[in-house]
Amino acid sequence: MTNDSRQPYAGFPRKVRQVPVPAPLLGSLLERIDDLAELKCTLRVISMLSQKRGYPRFLTLREIQADETLARAMPDDDEDKASDAIAEALRCAVRRGTLAYNLIDAGDKAQPIFGLNTESDRAALARLANQPPPDDLNDYQPTEVPLERPNIFEMYEQNIGLLSPIISDQLREAEAMYHENWIADAFSEAVANNKRSWRYISAVLERWEREGRGYGEPGRHLKKVTGF
Repeated sequence: MTNDSRQPYAGFPRKVRQVPVPAPLLGSLLERIDDLAELKCTLRVISMLSQKRGYPRFLTLREIQADETLARAMPDDDEDKASDAIAEALRCAVRRGTLAYNLIDAGDKAQPIFGLNTESDRAALARLANQPPPDDLNDYQPTEVPLERPNIFEMYEQNIGLLSPIISDQLREAEAMYHENWIADAFSEAVANNKRSWRYISAVLERWEREGRGYGEPGRHLKKVTGF
């Protein structure tokens, strides 16, 4: 391993990026997951999905295996052994029910794709499996870490006003459901149209999820929506 795990962490920076994690994963599921590789893989997949642009968000098996952070986190960071360990950790997560997967035709063979095991993600993966794949599905790129930007609470206070407990709960739900780029763009649209209310922003996000961001029907123009 290249990083010395015995060295203390320097601490989180003031504006560290937050990654929404489903509450059961830090509660009842945490008590049941006894495989460290499975836990690391599950958390890293959630982080990688949160960095994806568009909807639906998914990851290919090879994309996950190409992630250097996850590979280094495996018990053996030899490239081949790490890939095998990641694949096994993903199988454990799917069997446990934290992650969902489906198969998409990638030309010579089916390619596994993964998402969170939520009703909406399962439905999205099923739709993807029944559609022609993007031409460049195999030309995957490891997920890039986005630039730091204000979180959803800061954007609300900067553009709308003071937070209330009810609004804070609604913002947390939205942060867990939508990509941060969508949220930032929805705030920008509200400001541009002088519609500075969370009701308006929430309606914009719901419309984008239902219809796609300017691409017409749900599921159309897969390459544009997924970013592949």
